[in-house]
Amino acid sequence: MLIELNKPQNTGAWLVPLAAIALALSGCNARQTSRVGALLVPPAAAAPLAPTAVSRGAPPLAYPARPARAPALLAASLASLTGKFDGMVGVSVRSVDQGWSVSAGTDAPLPQQSVSKLWVAMAVLDARDAGRLTLDDPVTITRNDLTLFHQPIAALVKGGSYDSTVRELLRRALTMSDNTANDRLLRYVGGPEAVRDFIRRKGLGDIRFGPGERLLQSRTAGLSWRQDYARGNAFTQARARLPLSTRLKAFDDYVASPPDGATATAIAGALARLKRGDLLSGTSTGYLISTMESSLTGRQRLRGAVPPGWSFGHKTGTGQNLVGRTAGYNDVGILTAPGGQSYAVAVLIGDTRRPVPERQALMQAVVASLVATHRQ
Repeated sequence: MLIELNKPQNTGAWLVPLAAIALALSGCNARQTSRVGALLVPPAAAAPLAPTAVSRGAPPLAYPARPARAPALLAASLASLTGKFDGMVGVSVRSVDQGWSVSAGTDAPLPQQSVSKLWVAMAVLDARDAGRLTLDDPVTITRNDLTLFHQPIAALVKGGSYDSTVRELLRRALTMSDNTANDRLLRYVGGPEAVRDFIRRKGLGDIRFGPGERLLQSRTAGLSWRQDYARGNAFTQARARLPLSTRLKAFDDYVASPPDGATATAIAGALARLKRGDLLSGTSTGYLISTMESSLTGRQRLRGAVPPGWSFGHKTGTGQNLVGRTAGYNDVGILTAPGGQSYAVAVLIGDTRRPVPERQALMQAVVASLVATHRQ
């Protein structure tokens, strides 16, 4: 997957004049809001709060006997946002505490890209819970493990290898979106089928897991993977030599049926279950969520509208670009209010020509809508 680090973007390029959100926000503290175009959104989040009861190892939370009704204003806002956006987009919000959910846009499987690193991490932590590995297990990275695009760990492979641990690779994969760290973990835990087995066993729904970074990206580009593509700019140079027709067919085939596709509804549901303690042990749940909260990527995506006092742990995903199109521009995470109420949020943009600031504005508008309708 590609990567977006902490690079400020001008999100004012896309004006979203949603009167309903502005009306709801009018009752908020004016000092906690700022404008993105014509839409009021809260500024970036402050430092994450202390871990919740689940992250301290408490037993799973129980759903209420009858889930509360989802806020009608939130449903209307999300429908308006996705309806106005020029691109294939799916949005879903689920209340962790009250059980309601709201989805808008398409519910077809869309490219996850690096969002799929979450399922690798969960499979690894599930194996840890079962006693099959520990976070301190030594793992060696060699030149044959290198992938492509964003892989900062590659700079550490000096003399042919780098000695790491499961813990370090998880941190790099989740907070830096390091592709080589993630693929090495994937092989360590048993390969793609081990992750698919975890998804099936836990009943996570319409979430697919692809063949791994190297095969996924090379097929999307219209190439067959060769390990020498991992060196320098070899992959991008080989891709550029392909006929445009070859690249377009591979790109369109990927978007039409992404092997790493997932619905926003399924991802939000899985994140809500993670937060509730349904998927992993209390210790592993806390470790994963706190690591997600320390992520360094996508500060102008969903996180860009998280208000002070709220905490947010997330995972971004960004696909390849071709003739102005991007196959996958995503952000998913768990948003927690100062009072402790939590929401799972997933925004997947599967194929769009809209510029990055407009994509970021859409994501921030989703968070602003949720914050505006939040009830203590």
